[in-house]
Amino acid sequence: MLDTYGRKYVNPIINTFAKILLKCRCTPNCVTTISLILGIVSALLIYWDITIPGVIILWISGFLDSVDGAMARIIKKSTSWGTLMDITFDRVVEMAVIITLAIKYPNSQLLFCFLLCSIILSMTIFLTVGALSHNNGIKSFRYQAGLTERTEGFLFLSGMVLFSGVRDGISILFTIAIIITALQRMLEAKRILDK
Repeated sequence: MLDTYGRKYVNPIINTFAKILLKCRCTPNCVTTISLILGIVSALLIYWDITIPGVIILWISGFLDSVDGAMARIIKKSTSWGTLMDITFDRVVEMAVIITLAIKYPNSQLLFCFLLCSIILSMTIFLTVGALSHNNGIKSFRYQAGLTERTEGFLFLSGMVLFSGVRDGISILFTIAIIITALQRMLEAKRILDK
């Protein structure tokens, strides 16, 4: 939701960084890869209880995930390969953080399992609708907005890392929010695909 409705407010910052990186001869795919590496580094830092730097690096990873797409649009070189990298690497970063938490907190593993299952469900709907419908946005694929998008995901993940006393509650709320998003996407898919 924040990605969809708040993007216009942060686009100037994202576009400025995109232009700077393009001037430095970085490619969008290079930035996507850096975003992945930083996301994995953040999971390692979280595992080693270096939590605040881990969360900061996670957010830098997420920021670069927005910058890479802006770079591709600026140079008009959005590619299917870049889209595949972007979506796949996003999930790898999320999985790395959630699996790290599951390893660190074995008593909460069932909750983390439900969380991962909800992400798989929501992304399956998201990707299937993208494959079966016409793209009507600026991205290289059909983007289905929902209650829980990448920014909300990062907020929930950050909360789970930083507030250990309520980690399980945050995990449950995150799972419920993703299931609501999956249902939103399913209803939208029925409207789009039944035409």
